[in-house]
Amino acid sequence: MSLTIGIDVGGTKVAAGVVDDQGRIVEKLRRSTPAASPALTAAVIAEAATELLSRHEASAVGVGAAGFVNEAAGTVAFAPNLAWRDEPLGTKVEGMIGVPVVVENDGSASPWAEARFGAARGHAHVIFISVGTGIGAGFVLDGRLCRGRWGMAGEPGHFCVVPDGRLCGCGNRGCWEQYASGNALTTEARDLARRSASGAARLLQLAGGDLDAIGGAQITQAASEGDPAALRCFGIVGGWLGQGMADLGPYSTPAASSSAVA
Repeated sequence: MSLTIGIDVGGTKVAAGVVDDQGRIVEKLRRSTPAASPALTAAVIAEAATELLSRHEASAVGVGAAGFVNEAAGTVAFAPNLAWRDEPLGTKVEGMIGVPVVVENDGSASPWAEARFGAARGHAHVIFISVGTGIGAGFVLDGRLCRGRWGMAGEPGHFCVVPDGRLCGCGNRGCWEQYASGNALTTEARDLARRSASGAARLLQLAGGDLDAIGGAQITQAASEGDPAALRCFGIVGGWLGQGMADLGPYSTPAASSSAVA
């Protein structure tokens, strides 16, 4: 049985897993992403891969990076929610772990996986929307992964939906991911707590009274308890997400897949 290691690197977490040649996950682990430091991020990726390699004889490592990736060179040209700027991630991690490393945009890797092993099997045209710290996406067209000329195709998270809106990590304003992502959920909740502490009482309680400590975990817990403020935040973000997906809908297949906000 042939094994490989897949590592997904987002703005808040590094998720790694050992996968067999049928797409089955053999083992997985998770680490926090030191997003402000490219060197520390590479070290965490290498640490996760090394731990898995100590227990499994994997032949290669694939890294899904939340940024604009030059797949041929294994570099991350730019990442809105991480400190990567022309980062030679593939070479750096490969030098640390001693096995071949392939770097791909995480949003591009996901639809290919779904087309090979998941919900999109049998479909030639697929759009995958990944919702996490930001919004990523990938396209499979005529059965082929579409990366675009510069490896930056499939970035609807940075389409402008609100002119002169919220400042985005990419440098522009009003990007879709500023209204429909994990960061957007946190922004909505903190804004609500800032406007009305009584209305956001449960959120503030879960955050120990610190408005800036309100995050995804607190909002999710409050929503699961039926808290109106948390549910309202999910409703707002869900509305923006649905609107954007509807705009992409004419180009997608019914098997297009979306991950949950985390």
